[in-house]
Order: sequence, then structure tokens, then C-alpha cells
Amino acid sequence: MMRFQRRDLLKGACGSAALAMVGDRARAESRPSAADLDRAVEEPILDLSGLADPIEIESIDLLKKGDEYFVRVRSTDGPEGVSVSNGRADVFHPILNELVIPFFIGKDARQIEPLLFDLYRYRSNYKLQGLAFWCAQAWVEFAILDLLGRIAGKSIGELFGPIVRREVPFYVASGRRDSTPQEEVEYLKGLVEESGAKAVKFRVGGRMSRNQDALPNRTKTLIPLSREELGDEIAIHADSNSSYDPTHAIEIGRMLEEIDAVYFEEPCPFDHLEETKEVTDTLTIPVAGGEQEFSEWRFRWMIQNRGVDIVQPDLHYYGG
Repeated sequence: MMRFQRRDLLKGACGSAALAMVGDRARAESRPSAADLDRAVEEPILDLSGLADPIEIESIDLLKKGDEYFVRVRSTDGPEGVSVSNGRADVFHPILNELVIPFFIGKDARQIEPLLFDLYRYRSNYKLQGLAFWCAQAWVEFAILDLLGRIAGKSIGELFGPIVRREVPFYVASGRRDSTPQEEVEYLKGLVEESGAKAVKFRVGGRMSRNQDALPNRTKTLIPLSREELGDEIAIHADSNSSYDPTHAIEIGRMLEEIDAVYFEEPCPFDHLEETKEVTDTLTIPVAGGEQEFSEWRFRWMIQNRGVDIVQPDLHYYGG
């Protein structure tokens, strides 16, 4: 029986996303087949050459400094790895301490890939599949990867293969919805000036709002105003955080197409896969999604069926 490894499927997901990000719908149609994804599942990801001896995990600790939580993995020989949580450890720590940490004690850190599947079965953890469990798993996985990288003398990125680039473009994002369109544009201008970024992302809709806007007519005013005020040199991204049904999402998407926006993120409720696909099939602007997703099989469906153009797994929410 085929055993899905979460980061193996992610490897296939990245290929699908890369096709879409070039903005060529014809190429995006050449998405991976089910057989392509199945082959990706069976391939190991990490390059652990040079790590010939077992690296036994002696202890795993949850640490706190100020408002930040950290996970520290220590091997029996002394080396350590550390990860930073995503701020949910104050709520999720019982899952981490009772269902994740005990499983890894005494295990060989080099076996992290097959161990993740075994953790899924340990104490019936699969019954808890979701963000709370996957976040706890991710914190430990990140710390183990840091441990492996330190021992191997490599960055975590180099454990996944040759480094492709050392610098990447970035956007500055506003999480605000309490601003008027003019206030939001001024805020975005400030972020661009402060950071030197050439791209921005702002929020549209009301966030899980059943088509309601955050403020009356905010979205429909903000979209054209953003291009007028920011100019053609700034790339624009928009995120609705699950605000719309397909009809309203398509209407907003058309407005984003008119200003040549880069992508439209999470137009429909994140778990409404068929509705999101309807939007993806209709619009020419790339549709992005997957941040809240935690099921590898739903990701598989999204990739195979082009439920979105750009797949966006969150490294915490998707378990590492």
C-alpha cells in the first residue's frame, strides 16, 4: 500500500505551483498526473550524505523566552537543534508534550522521513489530524532538521538539495481591514518606503464573512485606488481570507485582473475546494490557496485537478 510522506507530496506541489507562477495558463494545464504525484511520494527528499552514524535523540524540550516559544532537540552525543514555534504553543503544548515528544525519544534523527509516518500512527495520532497536531509535529521536525544540518555542516536548505538562489523577491503585507481605502494605500506606501519592497499584499472582503465587506464598499474602492496610488512598478497581491462565494469571488477577481494583480488568494472558504476550483477555472488571474490546508489527500486533489494555480502550504499548519 502506498504510504504518503507529507514533504514528498509537497515536492509535487511545488512543481505545480511553479507552473502557475509563470502566469501561463496553457502551461498550468500541463499539471502533474496522479502517476506523477505517486512517483513523487515514493522518492526520499533529504540529502543526508555524510551522516554515517546514528544520531540518537536524547531529549526534546519546549522553552519560552518572553512571548516566544522554542523547541530544542538534543542528541545523546551533545549537538542540539532549535526551532521557533508559530505562537500557538501556549495552546497546543499538551499535544506536543504528550503525543509528539515521547515518540521521538531514542529514535535516530536521520530517519526523520519515515518516522513522520510512524508518528501519524503512534497512539492513533491520525485521529487528531489538523492544525493543532501538525503544528506540534512541525516544531519538532524543524528542530531535528536544524540538528541534522548542524552536524552535517549544512544549512537546512542544503539538506533538501543544491541551493538554487540566495536572494528572493518579497512583498510587504498589510493584515488590516479596519482602514479606509485611502488609509490602507497610505499604509502600504509606508511599508514600501520602509522596506524597499517592490510588491505588496492587502486584504479584501471581510474574512470568513459570507460576502460581507469589512467596511462598506472598501474592497471595490481599494482595488483600483491601489494601482492608481502605487503605480505600475509595484506588484499587487490580494487575499480575501475565505470571504466569498464563487459569484462574488469572480466579481472581485475581475477587478483584480483589471489592475494586473499577481494573484488572488483564498477567494472562497479554504475548505470549499470545488467552489475555489470554479473561481480558478473562470478567472485569468492566478488563484492561490492552501495555507489552512492540512490534508495531503486534499492537496493531492488540488494539484491534480488544478483547484488552485498556486499551492501555498503553511510549513507549520501542514506539519513541517
